[in-house]
Parts: sequence; structure tokens; C-alpha cells
Amino acid sequence: MDAGITAINERVKDEAACLYRLREEMSRVIVGQRYLVDRLLVGLLGNGHVLLEGVPGLAKTLAVKTLAQTIDASFRRLQFTPDLLPADLIGTLVYSPRDGGFSTKKGPIFANIVLADEINRAPAKVQSALLEAMQERQVTIGDETHPLPDPFLVLATQNPIEQEGTYPLPEAQVDRFMLKLLINYPSKEEERQILDRMAFTTQPTGVGAVIHTDDILRLRALVDQIYVDDKIKDYIVDIVFATREPAAFKLDLQRLIHYGASPRATLYLALAARAHALLQGRGYVTPQDVKSIGADVLRHRIIVTYEAEAEDVTADHVVKTVFDGVPVP
Repeated sequence: MDAGITAINERVKDEAACLYRLREEMSRVIVGQRYLVDRLLVGLLGNGHVLLEGVPGLAKTLAVKTLAQTIDASFRRLQFTPDLLPADLIGTLVYSPRDGGFSTKKGPIFANIVLADEINRAPAKVQSALLEAMQERQVTIGDETHPLPDPFLVLATQNPIEQEGTYPLPEAQVDRFMLKLLINYPSKEEERQILDRMAFTTQPTGVGAVIHTDDILRLRALVDQIYVDDKIKDYIVDIVFATREPAAFKLDLQRLIHYGASPRATLYLALAARAHALLQGRGYVTPQDVKSIGADVLRHRIIVTYEAEAEDVTADHVVKTVFDGVPVP
């Protein structure tokens, strides 16, 4: 097994070079925000959708657009609004008077990377249409089902402070996102760099494509080969089970957790840890990979009780308590 891990390590070092080029290209536009950039890459490598939450002006949309520009892939931006219709997203059937038949007009969802801007402003019908696309990688128009391009990635943003005209995302849809990122303000030094670089009437020149969709598919195949020891697998399962049965791990969280994480959390936690290891240039997963990515995978899958809300206890606090209390292999 050691020889196998060594071989994977060598492949990771060779293949990860394009990821470093991608990071460097994005840094021409995005100042700081290393956490945001790395998590977007984890979603890209792990074949999982990403939900970004933060106040306006933190470069959420800019980061997604810049990532799309660094990849030679199709990109569509969808501005979600309360009057958006499913047909505006997936497409519709168009009647042709000439032959009396219907033809399919595909919507903007047929792209490799889809930016769903302010996703929580769209009504339930649109969310249902997006749900099929995210989970099944296909959409149904009329009686026909159409596969979406590969790779297909939804990167969604939402504003946590302005709730007028918004619709809470269904729990079933939130669970489809591999990661939920909470974007914070930049540091004082980073904000000064942003001022020097961006405070002009004309925006700086954009970035260029440094990798192709074939590179993404090849890197995803490498992610599947990243070695995960049985002890790490048991650790991942223990973490998820501790959100459902905290008393079994001697954690006083039962009164704070209404619903724990789903089995999808176990799968995504393992996948995201593998992708994180690849970004670190390793061919094997460590407990630190699981810890580093854990909050982003679990925070939107744990529903706290009314008692927790009254005590101002968040899902992030619960996740931190779980990681602190479950023994590390």
C-alpha cells in the first residue's frame, strides 16, 4: 500500500501544477480571499455545488466569474428574481407554425459553470427545476430529458441580511450543495490592496483561461484515487453520527440539535477531504483535511432547535463542539 501511496503522491505533484496556475491567475483579480478560492476549487474538484453567503461587496460574484474565466468552459450568470420562471432557467418547447410541431429551446442552465446570483430570491417552482439539474445533472423539458454538460457546477450566492423579497431555500435543496461558505470581510492590508487595484472608473483587464474542461475531468479522476485510510473513514462516520447521536460521544448537544447531518454529508465530507488533500499536494487524506473542510460541509446540514436559537447557538458552534469532542485517529 505504501508503494501505491507514493505513486499517487507523485501523480498529485505532477497534476497539481495546473491548480497552482489557476490560483495565480485568479489572484490577478481577487485580492486575498484564499479561503474562498480554495473552497471553490474543492467544489470544482469534488464535483459538488457551492453556496456562498456573505454581505454585499465581498467579491462573491467576482470570484465565481473569475474562476469561470480561468477555465476554458461555458459559463452563464443567472440573476434570480421573484418573477423568474422555470422556463427562463431550463428552457421550453417552442411551437413552429410552419410544420405544426414543437422544438426544444434550451435555457442558460446548459453550461459547464452556472452562477445563480441571489438564489434565494427565486420562487419554489424555479428552485424545483434547479433541484433536478443539481442532483441528476439533467433537466426535463416537456416529455424529454436532456443531460447537462460535463462538468456541470452550480455556484450560488445569497445575501444573509436583506430578507425582503426572498424565499428561504428548501432544506432538500440546501442539502444538494457540497459546501456552504460564509464569506467574511478582508483584512485591513487586503482592503488597502483592493483600493490600490480596483478604485478606477475602468476595471482591470480580466484573466485568461489556463485549464480546460478535460483537465478538470482528469483531476476529478485523480481525486477518486486519493488514499483514505480506514481509520479516517471511521472518523468521518463518527463525526456525522455525532451530529445525530451526540450523547453516544459524551457531547451535551441533544437539546440543541433538531436534525443531524444526512448520509450525503458523509459522502461529501470524504470527497471534499480528498479534494482538499489534492490542493495541498498530497495523495492521502489526514484528519486535518477532514477538520479543515468539516464546517463547510456540515453547517447547512444541521438544523438547530428553537432552544439553541434562543441561546444564540449556531450550527457552526455545534460543528466545532463535535470536532472538539470526537477522538481524532
